[in-house]
Amino acid sequence: MKFRDLAYETSSALLANRARSLLTILGIVIGIAAVIAMTALIDGVKAQLVGQLGLNMSRTVSITCWPPGNQPLDRDDIEEMGQALAGDYEFVTGYTYAGVPASSSTAEVEYLSITACEPAYFQGMGLSATQGRLFTEEEEEDGAMVVVLGGSSVQNLFGSPDADCVGKTVRIGSSQYTVVGAIKTDTPYQSDIAYMPASTAVTRLIGRSGYNSWQILGFAREGSDMYAVAANTESYLYQRYNIPYPEEGQTSFSSDEGYVYVQTAQALIDQLDATTATFRMLALAVASISLLVGGIGIMNMMLTNVTERIREIGLRKALGARRGDITGQFLLESVTICIVGGVIGVGVGYGGAWLLASVAGSALSSMMGGSGELVPVISPATVAMATGICVGIGVVFGWYPARRGAKMDPVEALRYQ
Repeated sequence: MKFRDLAYETSSALLANRARSLLTILGIVIGIAAVIAMTALIDGVKAQLVGQLGLNMSRTVSITCWPPGNQPLDRDDIEEMGQALAGDYEFVTGYTYAGVPASSSTAEVEYLSITACEPAYFQGMGLSATQGRLFTEEEEEDGAMVVVLGGSSVQNLFGSPDADCVGKTVRIGSSQYTVVGAIKTDTPYQSDIAYMPASTAVTRLIGRSGYNSWQILGFAREGSDMYAVAANTESYLYQRYNIPYPEEGQTSFSSDEGYVYVQTAQALIDQLDATTATFRMLALAVASISLLVGGIGIMNMMLTNVTERIREIGLRKALGARRGDITGQFLLESVTICIVGGVIGVGVGYGGAWLLASVAGSALSSMMGGSGELVPVISPATVAMATGICVGIGVVFGWYPARRGAKMDPVEALRYQ
């Protein structure tokens, strides 16, 4: 029997029992919708976390090194490190912090967290200006009195998070600085932060307080093995500064002996992937219960169809139909029901994911602050998985009724009722 004939017979059989077919399809719709909604919501939460935590910069390496004898690294050490590891990094830059009071012409903040950095820091952290611009290499080299505001500092110094602050001046510590730009971050918790050229901060703020401990940010070359880059970085720092390697299981370190911490964003992404994969498997396990119920409904319908069409089966076999023809006819009916239910289920599941995301986003916003907006994510792999599940259910739960019909004796089938 040709596929065209099988398709015609399948559509005729399903349309002849519309109510029964629709009820059976509904079971598959519920199961697939549950799979799609849960998977899309989990992937949406992952995407939001990646965006909020800055993990999308997978080439970024965060490095902390404290040599023995309480002698922290300075900018010369960081420059030397960048030259030694030039094969692994596009650039290595240092940054440090200071905290001072700040004020504008209309408001003041008790504590403004200053990040003293070079322009390369913004590229490594994936930061861009939403107002004005970032400071330049020339301004960093000249020790220019400029600053870029971030976090909640624009709102607390100028009255609104969208206030036009470019070109205005703020007093940080005892000096006046010109605001050249602002960076807006979408995280639940905001603090008053600002970015200042490292040379300016060393001269005006850090040098005065005597605080000279530098953090290091590396930006790996494109296509690098991030785990190998991290291992090479650790090896260089341990050997260069004679820091003893930690013993197995050691979690605390003395500043007298020195220590090294190297963390890549890729490692955090992999950890997040493993966590979301676990939740995805749990969601699939729960949703599979609905799919099992839907599959049982398909088997029940197909067994009923076989019983109602025994004489038809006998007539077909008497006219030369083979067992494979009968099996294919009923299997196609079962698979068609599942595919139709799957297509509808994908649409219903995506709509349900948006509804759940709206509710979860509102709850997140009320509890943690920020926008709390969740955007469901449906990947092609998820749609392919749903399609495979539908076909699998159709074959698994339709096989027994189809083979039962195919094995009937034509004489007994024609004598039925």
